[in-house]
Amino acid sequence: MPNFLSKQPVRRFDNSQYHYLEIDRETVAAFGSARATRLICVIENQVSFPCGLNHLGNGNFFIIVSKARLKELNKTTGDTVQFEIFEDPNPLGVEIPEVLQILLADDKEVRATFDKLTDGKKRSLIYSTKNIKDIDLQVRKILTFLAEQNLQKR
Repeated sequence: MPNFLSKQPVRRFDNSQYHYLEIDRETVAAFGSARATRLICVIENQVSFPCGLNHLGNGNFFIIVSKARLKELNKTTGDTVQFEIFEDPNPLGVEIPEVLQILLADDKEVRATFDKLTDGKKRSLIYSTKNIKDIDLQVRKILTFLAEQNLQKR
């Protein structure tokens, strides 16, 4: 599993609030799934987070660095940071919430529908439900999402 260590300034897109770190195309090509690779980024050996690669437009790629992470590091646009990226052992890049894990284990239809989703759709489902505190509401949201996906595939 390759990893990439670099030192570079934090960049910001023109007319945007988004900060990023650039990854060259050769580095991305070294990863098994190329640009579809889910990664872990560690900045300054202090902040670690899952991320994905986005096209920069010049053949290279970038990962987004949130303002909150920059604040935690006491860094801003233009400050140089050392960072490392490596392949996330979890192909989704996020943990599956317990309620969804139980539904997937207990219901073959739910499992079959979930397995047919792209990784991006799986992440969307996870992000849209993981912070819901009410378990019944979480279950309803999961089942509604999966039902909608089934309808779209017809």
